Amino acid sequence: MNIPQTSFPRVVIIGGGFAGLAAAKGLEEQELQVILIDKHNYHTFQPLLYQVATGGLEPDSIAFPLRKLFNDVENFYFRLAEVQKINPQKKIVETSIGNLEYDELIIATGSKTNFFGNTNIQKYTMEMKSIPQSLNIRSLILENFEEALLTSNIEERNALMNFIIVGGGPTGVELAGALAEMKKGILPKDYPDLDIRKMQINLIQSSDCILKGMSAKASEKAEDFLINLGVNVWKNLRVLDYDGKIVTTSGQDHFKAETVIWAAGVKGEMINGLHAECVIERAARIKVNEYNQVLSHPNIYAIGDVACMASEEKPYGHPMMAQPAIQQGRLVAKNILAKLFNKTLKAFVYNDKGSMATIGRNKAVVDLPKWKFQGVFAWFVWMFVHLFSLIGFRNKAIVFLNWVYNYIRFDRETRLIIRPYKNKNSFSFKDNH
Repeated sequence: MNIPQTSFPRVVIIGGGFAGLAAAKGLEEQELQVILIDKHNYHTFQPLLYQVATGGLEPDSIAFPLRKLFNDVENFYFRLAEVQKINPQKKIVETSIGNLEYDELIIATGSKTNFFGNTNIQKYTMEMKSIPQSLNIRSLILENFEEALLTSNIEERNALMNFIIVGGGPTGVELAGALAEMKKGILPKDYPDLDIRKMQINLIQSSDCILKGMSAKASEKAEDFLINLGVNVWKNLRVLDYDGKIVTTSGQDHFKAETVIWAAGVKGEMINGLHAECVIERAARIKVNEYNQVLSHPNIYAIGDVACMASEEKPYGHPMMAQPAIQQGRLVAKNILAKLFNKTLKAFVYNDKGSMATIGRNKAVVDLPKWKFQGVFAWFVWMFVHLFSLIGFRNKAIVFLNWVYNYIRFDRETRLIIRPYKNKNSFSFKDNH
């Protein structure tokens, strides 16, 4: 890997997401050699992926080069590679570009889409966990309308204009709201020779409420917002199968649709090499103690979505969201430094700062620890928090200007088919990388 030898302890971080970056930032300018490994050379601000998918933002406005973040940091190295396995006994990380020894290892690989073992659903539905996948969704949405213009078969046209979103969490809700706004103000102008009123947006949730992790008031209000925007909200309905044309559900309702977006669950992005007793197989998460140390491996830490710190209060670990990941990353950095100086480690205590979701223009729900509110003010709070959380002044400026322009003009300028997604000879091909 062309990493110089040093007398400093070597800390290897796998993953440049929220957790990995928080840990790396906490280890800056210390007497350590820090090596960050990721399969992409950029950090993705995942909460805004749905805006890339619906033409509201370009991908470079929610991504930031990892090397640029640490340009002036001594003893820091980034390597573009895919980690294949870790060897805890030899303290070695095996990657696509070679092996690397470590003194302390931080696993911050994040999460990936959970299809719950259904191969058909995995094959034919769209997922939205990365920028390439969001661009695929954007292309597919626009290509479907181009195809709908050309077909004289009414059933086929309706299927092309029927969108199924599986999963009523923040991702599904925000995506459904964005599509509804496209239907209301943008697509009728782009496709005047199509009856856009026939476009259907169906949000399917297996439980009895959407935004299950938020308050009952937020869930009810979000559902009202979606229904007023024209979204069909289906609750207590599970998607059992999808063959590329027909969505089969647990109820009497089946849907003919060319586009199904799967936002129904995530699981940890696991790395081979840890013993079975260290892993929760169902959720693909790594068991950690209160210091985020992997069980039986005090020099290996797991943080963020891939880590499960089970307790009486949280038997399934912390929510797989940005805030727990950032807080764990910061604390692990402090604990590694404390460990090197023979100081006492500090146990992780999650500071729940609340949760929020936007449903569209002037519509959002916010749950803070002591205050819950919905509507226009919640929407401005949502925008401010997300804008502030973006990395880099340029990204903040571009996103802000895009939002102002979109709000004034009720438009989304980036509805471009940069790279076609559909294949002429088959239903579609997928880029999952």
